[in-house]
Amino acid sequence: MSDDVRVTRKGVMELEFVDGNLTLESRATVKGKGAPQKITVSGTVYCEGNNTFYGAVIANNFEAEDNVVIHGDLMVKNRVEVKDGRLEVYGKMAAKRVDVDEALYVEGDLEAEDVDVGGSLKVNGGVKAEDIDIGGGFAAKGRVDADKIDVGGKVTVESEVDIRTLKVGGSARVAGGKIRNVDVGGSFMSDGSLEFESIDVGGTVKLSDQNRGGDIEVGGVLKVEGSLEFRNIEVGGKVKITGSAEGFEIDVGGKLEMGGSLKLSGTLEVGGKAVVDGEISAETIEVGGVLRSKKAEAENRIEVGGSITTDNGAVARVIEIGRRGNVHGFLKAEKVVVNRDARVEDIYGGQVFLRRGVHAENVYGENIVIESGCQIHGEVLYTQELRISEDVWLAQPAKKVDKLPSPS
Repeated sequence: MSDDVRVTRKGVMELEFVDGNLTLESRATVKGKGAPQKITVSGTVYCEGNNTFYGAVIANNFEAEDNVVIHGDLMVKNRVEVKDGRLEVYGKMAAKRVDVDEALYVEGDLEAEDVDVGGSLKVNGGVKAEDIDIGGGFAAKGRVDADKIDVGGKVTVESEVDIRTLKVGGSARVAGGKIRNVDVGGSFMSDGSLEFESIDVGGTVKLSDQNRGGDIEVGGVLKVEGSLEFRNIEVGGKVKITGSAEGFEIDVGGKLEMGGSLKLSGTLEVGGKAVVDGEISAETIEVGGVLRSKKAEAENRIEVGGSITTDNGAVARVIEIGRRGNVHGFLKAEKVVVNRDARVEDIYGGQVFLRRGVHAENVYGENIVIESGCQIHGEVLYTQELRISEDVWLAQPAKKVDKLPSPS
């Protein structure tokens, strides 16, 4: 037979063990006995609100109608539920299910299967849970291990994380670790190395150190202060990587900046400007404006609408330079097409097409077509056929040779 205990309104009671349920009326206080202080309840703790506990609380269930403060641990076998109020635990907390309407504060570690807080969750220790659903903000100083985190506002984790799915309406910042799927409406930042499968962010992403993962989709800016291994990158605005990067494809609407080298097995597509301090290698390179790198090499095609500047040339199966383009560094390809009024330096090709008004230094090709208005300031050497319009200026007569030179 159980022996329930009730603490009257504004009353104070010392307890060590309750064989049944414990009820606290409004503004009642319970102090635990022993050293350290502890209150053990075999049944359920009911709090009418604005209640205070001194000592650890151990119970089967914990229910409250308003604010509750616990100066110690809260260890609940099943469910913690706080309606129309907040819960403050100045110790560690563990339960199967946690449901708090307004806010939950835990000084130590928090462990639960499901955590549902209508307002904010703040934990000064670590967090281990399966499902965390927060209406406002979530902050933790210790390590966070979770299957799914869904937060309406802001997430801040000062230690490493291991999360399967992170979904945040506002912004999120972690100290690195592993997140399988990142879905953030505003901004996402990782202060340490991050492993991931997908990152989908509406605004900006900032990663640090060495990062490895799958797909990245960002509406605004992707910034990596370090290196990056990935599968696909799609960014509406700007990508800036201070180190090197390796992956399958990159699609950037605006500008790409890299401090190291870039290696792709697929396509690099940049709407505006691509500046890579190291070398670029890809299957296909398509840049709408400016391409600048130590060397640009594509298995298939290089197509640039504006200018190319390289130290060690651009090499591909097909290279096409846009109208009024400007090239510094040699071009080498099976087929080179230089469109009207562009300016290039040395060309090494199988088939070479210079459209009207092109200026070039040296042109070496098997079959060469030079249209009217072109000016060649060096030499023209070919092995098979040369088709040249009448209105073309050559610094020296073209020559048919048995063997073409290669870039030095």
